[in-house]
Amino acid sequence: MAKQSAINWKHVRYMLIACAASFVFAFSLVPLYRLACTKVFGIKLEANAASTDKVEGMATNSDRWVTVEFDTNVNSALPWQFGAEQGPMRVHPGEIAEANFWAENSSDQAIVGQAIPSVAPATASLYFNKTECFCFTEQLLGAGERRRMPVRFVVDPALPDNIDTLTLSYTFFENDLATAKLSQSANAGEASNASSNAELN
Repeated sequence: MAKQSAINWKHVRYMLIACAASFVFAFSLVPLYRLACTKVFGIKLEANAASTDKVEGMATNSDRWVTVEFDTNVNSALPWQFGAEQGPMRVHPGEIAEANFWAENSSDQAIVGQAIPSVAPATASLYFNKTECFCFTEQLLGAGERRRMPVRFVVDPALPDNIDTLTLSYTFFENDLATAKLSQSANAGEASNASSNAELN
């Protein structure tokens, strides 16, 4: 009996250690995810524009040119088309530049999409600052709707000298939850209108 009790406590101890390890691992995922996004994939996770103080504090380097290329993608589950209006741009570090993109909903229903940005090479992501971007918020496009979407950005003059070309990439994904809520709201509105019409008749 004592032997069985000792074995049970041994199992309990292993289970507690496993639970503690899982707890620590779960909390470490967030910083690891942020590190991987920033350092490996060049994705900046900030959801807001670069601060005015930061941008205004940058001095324009008129002696240097940096080429900014644009790459646009749409997740296969999202029935949208998406592209950049211009080709590669040459900009001076420290100056604010603007690029325009467009997105079109090819479906027969309203859909909410979210653009996920990234910058290559990954090390350059820390020096690419957006002051205005459609990626900061979700985008709702009605059936067949096409919209122009600007991005204003500035390349930090502190960008390493060995980097003279950046690629700004966006991939649009559907926000399934937001689209479902939108559809439910529309259906509820139609039901309410139908009920009101029935009462009037």
